[in-house]
Amino acid sequence: MSTDTTRPTARPTILAVDDDTDNLSVLGRLLDGDFNVLAAPSGERALTIAAGSPRPDLILLDVLMPGMDGYAVLRQLRENPATRDIPVIFATGLDSTEDEEKGLALGAVDYIAKPFRPPVVLARIRTHLELKRARDWLQNQNAYLEAEVARRTQDILLVQDITIDALAELAETRDPETGNHIRRTREYVRILAMRLQGNPRYAEFLTLTTIELLAKSAPLHDIGKVGIPDHILLKPGKLSADEWIVMKTHARIGANAIEHAIEHAERHAARPVAFLGLAREIAHWHHEKWDGSGYPDGLAGDAIPMSARLMALADVFDALISPRVYKEPIPFDWARAIIAAGSGGHFEPDVVAAFLAGFDDFTDVAERYREDKTTVPGHA
Repeated sequence: MSTDTTRPTARPTILAVDDDTDNLSVLGRLLDGDFNVLAAPSGERALTIAAGSPRPDLILLDVLMPGMDGYAVLRQLRENPATRDIPVIFATGLDSTEDEEKGLALGAVDYIAKPFRPPVVLARIRTHLELKRARDWLQNQNAYLEAEVARRTQDILLVQDITIDALAELAETRDPETGNHIRRTREYVRILAMRLQGNPRYAEFLTLTTIELLAKSAPLHDIGKVGIPDHILLKPGKLSADEWIVMKTHARIGANAIEHAIEHAERHAARPVAFLGLAREIAHWHHEKWDGSGYPDGLAGDAIPMSARLMALADVFDALISPRVYKEPIPFDWARAIIAAGSGGHFEPDVVAAFLAGFDDFTDVAERYREDKTTVPGHA
């Protein structure tokens, strides 16, 4: 794109404002050869013309006028978004430095003394029109760049979301009976986080931005399942002790994979990718329990990251109400009772309270993303 701000353009429009019609005639004759000239004999009329069409490129404004003087006109021009960027040159017979400073403080770009000296008037006008043209060009460039950044950011976010879903679905292909599991658990996490926003313990952490990042991260909670052999992952029955040890490694496998992604991002990105940190927490610790009896690290209480505490409940609820190779689904009410009984043991009490308060929202999500068209567990 060219950066030439001096190339010829359409004739600029100048608004001359003066209660003396002789002065307006002088300015009209002086400017008519190079500019389109609009004239206003009063401040009130000047404001109307300035806000109309065509919009003036520059205003020559008399200071001393009956009724609304030039200072009052300039104040209103600057208060109106439609006219605040029009350069204003005061034209006045006053020679007081104090008057000049007042006008410049209000936003005038220059002063021209009366009686008019044509070369000075033309030179000042052309100078400020060039400056305005340069400012307009820069504003247009900035607007273009901002729009381009926004578009590219949106593209990146879209690709990021598609990649997350693809990775999550890669894990789900290892367990074909839970195709909508990632969609349901994502929404469960969002519901819990929104419910907990009003809790003083979590209000600072659970901003709307963080909640969106949590929802974005949740689908990666079981990404580590890609490292579990099929004969264990899909076994139609209870796992042996040795098989269970292998099964539990999916938490570390997933966390390690995301950690490698974080390290790669830190090497090549200007700043950390926020959702990856939460995704790593969720993948690593979503099987921890509030009382410390979970895996892989036996964390307890607040030592378990908030993201993983939310995911723990969301994951268990969905496992309870969904069919698996090793079990049938159970009704919603039974699942609700099991989650409630796990308060203080498996789950953080505040998270359970948020689940119970939003139970209808949970069942709505389960209905919306159920696995097939048959009756959802717990409903006739």
